[in-house]
Amino acid sequence: MTPAPTLTQAAGALIVRDLRLLWRRRGDAFQPALFALLVVVLFALGLGGDAESLRKVASAVLWVAVLLAGLLSLDTLFRGDAEDGSLEQWILAPVPLAWLVAVRVLTHWATTALPLILITPLLGELLHLPRGELPVLMASLMLGTPLLSLLGAVVAALTVGMRRSGILVALLALPLYVPVLVFGAGSVAASAQGLDAVGALLLLGAGLVLALVLAPLTAAAAIRIALN
Repeated sequence: MTPAPTLTQAAGALIVRDLRLLWRRRGDAFQPALFALLVVVLFALGLGGDAESLRKVASAVLWVAVLLAGLLSLDTLFRGDAEDGSLEQWILAPVPLAWLVAVRVLTHWATTALPLILITPLLGELLHLPRGELPVLMASLMLGTPLLSLLGAVVAALTVGMRRSGILVALLALPLYVPVLVFGAGSVAASAQGLDAVGALLLLGAGLVLALVLAPLTAAAAIRIALN
């Protein structure tokens, strides 16, 4: 009798599968980064390229660009697996469904949000972001973007059984994303004004810890309901 796979083995197999599928459609993998770049360029053009005006809104623009880029790929988080029957196999797998959901969210964050975080210094230069604000911005993105992915996973799981739910996913996710955006961009704004940004970052960290515990469980329950 074949022994049941461990959590680590199941996670590794799912990550390898996801990366292979991503490589096959690698053109789509660049869409979030290109979309974020487009948002930044449009804001810069809309403000006339004025360095002083761009400097004031740079952190907020970068946060909005990352948030919208994440929404772009949110609907596909579980939909492909639902269409090819993989989600049913997830439910029957000898590992917790919440664990597989958490691994999928990690892969989604690493392939969509992490590249945007890595190019944030470059995008910041395009918007004349003050160098002193960059560390706080990077810290807020490192805490906030995983939280966005976890919250988005719950919304994607709730709508996985619906057809053409792209706009519905965005409408449901945006109210959950607003507090993250407020604290994320607010921490950078506080730092720019010489105030302490630690409070906002701690709130983001607390939200991330809470979401790490509850979001995979909630998304797993939603998937079970959608497939029954």
